[in-house]
Amino acid sequence: MRVWWVALALSLGGCAGAGSWVKPGADAAATLQDYQDCRALAGSAVKTDADIDQDILATRHDDRQRASVFRLQGEAMRQHTTDRAAAIVDSCMQAKGFAKPR
Repeated sequence: MRVWWVALALSLGGCAGAGSWVKPGADAAATLQDYQDCRALAGSAVKTDADIDQDILATRHDDRQRASVFRLQGEAMRQHTTDRAAAIVDSCMQAKGFAKPR
């Protein structure tokens, strides 16, 4: 289940895909490799947060009265993790000299 959180964060954070990054002289294969490296870095960085979020939600699973509150908290936690993963990928790609065309 925890792997699912990280995969979700990275897939949502990487929705734009490697094709949206450009760098003079970089071909599609090099761009994809750098993008995958950045996604792996982001996955490692958000894994702990995703694991903690999952543990918190798991301990509150049986509280039926507050289920909607916990569902909203869970969605907020997932969104935060997704946003953080996307920011890490963006920063990593920029550090490698890539830019998103405007």
